[in-house]
Amino acid sequence: MPSTVKAAGKAVFIVDDDPSMLSSIGRLIRQQGFEAVLFDSADALRHHDHFDHAFCIVVDIDLGGRSGIDLSRWLAATHVTLPVIFITGNDNPEIRKKAANQSAYSAFLTKPFAAKSLIDAIRRAGGTRPDEQPSPTGG
Repeated sequence: MPSTVKAAGKAVFIVDDDPSMLSSIGRLIRQQGFEAVLFDSADALRHHDHFDHAFCIVVDIDLGGRSGIDLSRWLAATHVTLPVIFITGNDNPEIRKKAANQSAYSAFLTKPFAAKSLIDAIRRAGGTRPDEQPSPTGG
């Protein structure tokens, strides 16, 4: 892995330990023309070494063994500076504040969220306006 990884790829990395949520988000993202790479745990993402393929990460805050916030801290410590969109079924003000204080924080969505809210957050993270379609060349 390079010493610093910045958003340059075309994939959205998704981390959620709920298989149905992971699959649903992946399908939604693909329908919008993005590439989706799915991870069922924080450890699965941590063992991945192609962060340069991504332009943002969607991560559930409650991942069972590790939190999405801890994963975001690990990403920052390893110089992966991709925007992170946090999702959670627990809209706790303290958790929201912890997420917002992460250096890679891009958005915070509470489940269930509207598909448009997630797609808009992904487009903002990737540098396109919410009403723009992603470029097939990733640029």
